[in-house]
Amino acid sequence: MAHRTLLILRHGKSAYPAGVADHERPLAERGRREAGLAGDWIRGHAPSVDLVLCSTATRTRQTLEHAAIDAPVQYLEELWSSSHLMYLDAVRAHAGDAATVLVVGHEPSVSATSLALARDRTNKAARAIEEKYPTSSVAVLEHAGEWADLETGRSNLVRFHVPR
Repeated sequence: MAHRTLLILRHGKSAYPAGVADHERPLAERGRREAGLAGDWIRGHAPSVDLVLCSTATRTRQTLEHAAIDAPVQYLEELWSSSHLMYLDAVRAHAGDAATVLVVGHEPSVSATSLALARDRTNKAARAIEEKYPTSSVAVLEHAGEWADLETGRSNLVRFHVPR
């Protein structure tokens, strides 16, 4: 049976420039710094990323750029302003044979996805996510099986990291 790792990264802190549509908002200075810290943490504590699924929003693209994750990237419109069910569908549809997939997305979908997948919602990581999923935070889930078989309540939520 295949063992897969799903990393779910919330975009970095965004700026709010006047006249800029929500989808086009860039990262703030803090967001750029913390996205870099998130990337450092991922490289030091997670398996090597094989594939990135990233929202098309400017702030998610910039988060990925500052995280400096070296892996193929698919930019998916369905990760912008969608439900956790669409996040699950995106992973099932696009992850293929990748052993480790990084999803770069938005709240509330990143927390809802992490918690929906978690077999145990009482552990330290799940409790932290229920409290708050800050910008640039990373959830780490382990899944036994193929991505196409990804279902709610069947993965292990093993870590939650807030880079500061």
